[in-house]
Amino acid sequence: MSARKHNALPKAQTLIEALPWLTRHRGKTVVVKFGGNAMVDEELKAAFAQDVVFLHHAGLKPVVVHGGGPQINAALDRHGLVSEFRAGLRVTTPEAMDVVRMVLAGQVQRELVGLLNQHGPLAVGLTGEDARTITAIKHQPRIEGELVDIGRVGEITATDTGAIEALLADGRIPVVSSIARSEDDHHVYNVNADTAAAALAAALGAETLMVLTDVEGLYEDWPNSDEVISKLTATQLEKLLPELSSGMVPKMEGCLHAVRNGVTTARVIDGRVPHSILLEIFTDEGIGTMVVPDATGPTQGGRTA
Repeated sequence: MSARKHNALPKAQTLIEALPWLTRHRGKTVVVKFGGNAMVDEELKAAFAQDVVFLHHAGLKPVVVHGGGPQINAALDRHGLVSEFRAGLRVTTPEAMDVVRMVLAGQVQRELVGLLNQHGPLAVGLTGEDARTITAIKHQPRIEGELVDIGRVGEITATDTGAIEALLADGRIPVVSSIARSEDDHHVYNVNADTAAAALAAALGAETLMVLTDVEGLYEDWPNSDEVISKLTATQLEKLLPELSSGMVPKMEGCLHAVRNGVTTARVIDGRVPHSILLEIFTDEGIGTMVVPDATGPTQGGRTA
């Protein structure tokens, strides 16, 4: 009996450590951007689904937003279409947009909804087109001083969270594909999933935005050091933005937008670590980089309690 008690003790301690975090986050909305390696590795996908369902059963309101870069690349290749990027964004011809829409809404979203629904009748998929959830206009990046046409790539102009909030009120887990309706024509647009997640987190008044990546977090002095910044303010992040790699820019810009528009914390976490979401939300140390508004409250373990 004593041996059994002893073996179970670490589990009890883990649960007790999670208690203040469970209390803090209960009833709060958490927007999770699903991407990177976690999206293509079968074990990581299953762990991600378990984490999201755990959040749901722990009394939080998770909303999942996803892109699908690797799957889109593979599908374009199968259709004989070239994957081209300019200014870090996918050049999206009308033909490519048809493939993007098919992959995001018909493949990636369906698989993710299926994984979540192995645990109960929880997940419902929608795209930014549904109920005008995300509206966009054509985005033209500036390259070497010139505006460049990169096709059906959208810049978000408005969000309507009514459908998402109705699903949350019904005890469901919304899974949103990063496709937007057009504000000014009859097209649809491919929008950056990091940007979409940040816009929805702000519009929902979420407690937290979590962005899964293929790195440990934001590095202090990459590539000279692999020391991860555990926590920084919006102003500190803004100063770092010009120095970041192109892949991290939309993620960190999304975090900045979120905390400057009412989201309490935004976090970039390593999606290659199984159960990274639970480790980040329910432990004192966390495992990624947390961005907070400039006026922060009390901290615990160096991070917001």
